[in-house]
Amino acid sequence: MNVGRIDLRSDTVTRPTPEMRRVIAEAEVGDDMFGEDPTINRLEQRVAEMLGKEAAVYACSGIQSNQMALRAHCSSGDEILLDGSSHIFYYEQGAPAALHGVTCRLIDGEGGIFRADQLEGMIHGHDQHESITKVVCVENTTNRGGGRPWPLQAFCEVADWAHARHLAVHVDGARLFNACQAAGYSPREFCEFADTVSICFSKGLGCPMGSMLVGSRPMMARARRARKLFGGGIRQGGMMAASALYALEHNVERLKDDHAHARWLAEKIARIPQLSIDLKAVATNIVIIEIAQEWGTADRFVELLQREGVLVLAFGRQKIRLCTHLDIPGDCLPRVVEAFQTVAASSYD
Repeated sequence: MNVGRIDLRSDTVTRPTPEMRRVIAEAEVGDDMFGEDPTINRLEQRVAEMLGKEAAVYACSGIQSNQMALRAHCSSGDEILLDGSSHIFYYEQGAPAALHGVTCRLIDGEGGIFRADQLEGMIHGHDQHESITKVVCVENTTNRGGGRPWPLQAFCEVADWAHARHLAVHVDGARLFNACQAAGYSPREFCEFADTVSICFSKGLGCPMGSMLVGSRPMMARARRARKLFGGGIRQGGMMAASALYALEHNVERLKDDHAHARWLAEKIARIPQLSIDLKAVATNIVIIEIAQEWGTADRFVELLQREGVLVLAFGRQKIRLCTHLDIPGDCLPRVVEAFQTVAASSYD
């Protein structure tokens, strides 16, 4: 974090700690395209075991790992079912269509979480005029939903519904470890009901880059081919894999601190008259704040906050998002609240 500013735009802005930098520098490496990078191999085995799957493929980013999964599951002309606020639909540049010729059919969930009964009647492919439904995609936690973790029972019901109809289940688990900390289940418990799962190391876990896709051996063989097709062939990537191994050891348990900081900020900011927060939705490290229309727009609020040394993201015309992370110590939180109070008390002009 730069001196003088507090960056709450995303948990992707974190920088490696000195100890993480040390393990990166000392990592044993080889050529991953020959399967000879020992650190990547250890990481893939570790994550596959942690999530209860047969195999794993290390990827450059969460978008890449999500799209590797879709490539493994689908063919051109197929269809996936997912929430309309999900990252795969909202933030991946239409990649299902652009990369695979796959269409998205949207579900209107609550905070990014939908029910199994909302899927009834949504399967296509019985008629030659229709695309063929192949996959149900779930995001945990839900980014645009405010960082909500999926309840385990709700996910089980969705997965059971999908599997009973011969559909695959993919989990975009970019912040899966946040969900596990907040909801009280283990990664293995949640992932038991999924066919493929993507996790991200560069968000709450604080790594410079990297994601992982897990699933069955045949599916991961197909995903590995997709990674190569998408330009993701990795050579001596063990340095980045070493950062992920370090993060799994040291940065998972501490996610609860980020959640506590987000809750503290939410409760304080919600008291400011011009701002409102659904406190019931604040469960992890993301807080969505709505600005009263009579004050002005989110873009203007973000601009004025930046002048106060606090960075956040506009999340629509009247909403902003802040995201706590390991580079945000608890002692800087009062300054964040003061900045929100100062801006909210100012006029739009």
